[in-house]
Amino acid sequence: MMNELLLIGSLIFIYAMVLIAYKLFGKTGLYCTSAIATILANIEVLILINAFGMEQTLGNVLFAATFLITDILSECEGKKAANKAVWIGMFTSVFFLLLSQSWMLYKPSENDWVMGSIETVFSNTPRMLIASFVVYAISQLFDVWLYHKWWAFTEKKFGDKRKFLWLRNNGSTLISQILNTLLFTLFAFYGMYDFKTLVSIFASSYVIYIFTSLLDTPAVYIARKISDKRNKGSH
Repeated sequence: MMNELLLIGSLIFIYAMVLIAYKLFGKTGLYCTSAIATILANIEVLILINAFGMEQTLGNVLFAATFLITDILSECEGKKAANKAVWIGMFTSVFFLLLSQSWMLYKPSENDWVMGSIETVFSNTPRMLIASFVVYAISQLFDVWLYHKWWAFTEKKFGDKRKFLWLRNNGSTLISQILNTLLFTLFAFYGMYDFKTLVSIFASSYVIYIFTSLLDTPAVYIARKISDKRNKGSH
């Protein structure tokens, strides 16, 4: 039960920090949070845990947070701002990949005690980061595109720009997460685990994404209220 409680607590904490960053620093705060989430998710994804009766990677919640960030930016700051967050995440991944791999080129001193652990963790990181880089770019750009397609559809159909936030939020994220989960599972873990484990990772990851996507909808509504108050105060 400890893993389940930790995951729920982690979800609440991460979503709250995204909203706090937006309230305090606006879209700049979301850009920074996106960079942090991208780096940490690529480390956490190396850890496999059992929770809610499923085997899953630990990075799921942080990856879900990057979709929350782009949805908030799409809703409150526009498509250009959302796509900028995606490009920042991609830059962050490349930066982290190159720098973390350079650490293992150093010859440690005789008093070093951490290099062995660093090598154990980051020897698998290039594949994970490359997979994450490619999948992140595809799925996030698709998510931003689909969010605005849903928005154009509901506005045209019902004549209201603000209504149906929940539909464009979940309609874009739930569909793009299928693409994200499938591609990442294949690129990152194919050949490392047997087919049964791959299916388990895919299924558990997507089930987690369903819940994180549904639970991030209130966060997007709160973010829009933050944006409305900021815009009102600036006039």
